[in-house]
Amino acid sequence: MLHSSNSPSRPRIVIIGCGFGGLEAARALSGAAVDVTLIDRTNHHLFQPLLYQVATAGLSAPAIAAPIRHLFRGQPNATVLLGEVTRIDVQARAVHLKDGLALPYDHLIVATGAAHSYFGNDDWAPYAPGLKTLDDAFEIRGRILLAFEAAEKEPDPERRAEWLNFVVIGGGPTGVEMAGTLAEIARHTLPGEFRHIDPASAKIILLEGGARVLQAMPEALSQRAKEQLEKLGVDVRLHARVTAIDAQGLLVESASSAQPSSANSYQIKSKCVVWAAGVAASPLGRHLAEATGSTTDRAGRVVVLPDLSLPGHPEISVIGDLAAAQSHVPGQPPRPVPGVSPGAKQMGRATAANILRRLAGRETVPFRYRDYGNLATIGRNSAVVDLTSPVGPVRFSGYFAWLFWLFAHVFFLIGFRNRMVVLMDWAWAYWSFARHARVVTGIASLPVKAGSSASEVAAAADDKSTQQA
Repeated sequence: MLHSSNSPSRPRIVIIGCGFGGLEAARALSGAAVDVTLIDRTNHHLFQPLLYQVATAGLSAPAIAAPIRHLFRGQPNATVLLGEVTRIDVQARAVHLKDGLALPYDHLIVATGAAHSYFGNDDWAPYAPGLKTLDDAFEIRGRILLAFEAAEKEPDPERRAEWLNFVVIGGGPTGVEMAGTLAEIARHTLPGEFRHIDPASAKIILLEGGARVLQAMPEALSQRAKEQLEKLGVDVRLHARVTAIDAQGLLVESASSAQPSSANSYQIKSKCVVWAAGVAASPLGRHLAEATGSTTDRAGRVVVLPDLSLPGHPEISVIGDLAAAQSHVPGQPPRPVPGVSPGAKQMGRATAANILRRLAGRETVPFRYRDYGNLATIGRNSAVVDLTSPVGPVRFSGYFAWLFWLFAHVFFLIGFRNRMVVLMDWAWAYWSFARHARVVTGIASLPVKAGSSASEVAAAADDKSTQQA
């Protein structure tokens, strides 16, 4: 059994996951008389709000990621381990890793986040990748850029149109930002680089099953976002529910807002589909719930107590997207905590503070989420902002909202270098429309040649993806 503590008498705190929640929890324990072990499947912390920029070739991966070991080089009580947790032994208070190592703990923080949810249709995943990791971003970026390359070599107009149909499923922040950026790539970045196709003729379709995009936003801002997307050339389709996805495209069931009960189905032929419609909690959540006798919600999130610990197991806390947590404000009914990065950060800090309270023999306090608002960018000079202030909501859109979104994201990036790199890349892209993070590997294994059918190229792409996996 591997012991990570520097002193056997010091409490051992193990944190699983170095997303926003795990990172903040570990940092909040800096200087405390405890030994912290941070475990993650990757060696980097990822700034997920800008992940779509990597997927659309706007930023390089190092600009939004930072090595975990580098982040904690100045925190002597923190040990960083690269590994995947397969089991938590709640009776022995030990975390087991895939490579056989076991880590004992006195307090455990589980912050493994969320994964893609295809609502029971996992067979859609090979044809419509989601966006949660850098690997996902590289996969989507390759599919987008190679779709234009395949269209350039396709002599048949009908099959060429299939390559130039880009479909984004889900009208949340990720879907809206992805669709808007795809429109900018087609209209402003790529024109002039091809000889047989006009990239501006590409069709960008955003499908949303609900009545409006950005449903967490006020209705007026949702409408404004839809208008800005359409101004960029995005075909926004509401009340559109996807019923099937395969190598040829997808089936959509659409109902009008006036007559939601009368739906009609149609097919969209597309070789590049991006999934941004749903997330589910990490599988480790269900394992933890079974081991502790806790419950999970429909999305697989673990239901936690007001102080974010588990019933009957005060030594275990669950935070971030893995937790079905509520905000407790005196005099008000509990409210669900949204699955956003500020919520995860606040939960991380609150959990660390409660652990230190327990170690000092004091009572823990209920978690209180402070909602600062929501931001979403649609495209160049376009964004929507919904802020919470002491004097009431502050809502605006357009150019100044875009500037606010830009500087807010740069401010929260990890590391001075990353902030400077992102600012310079964005400044250059703003004036030149260029996107230079367009390197795609493994192209030689794709037999994309003139006369190849769309199904032949798609099958080759599927084989390549399988080999890489």
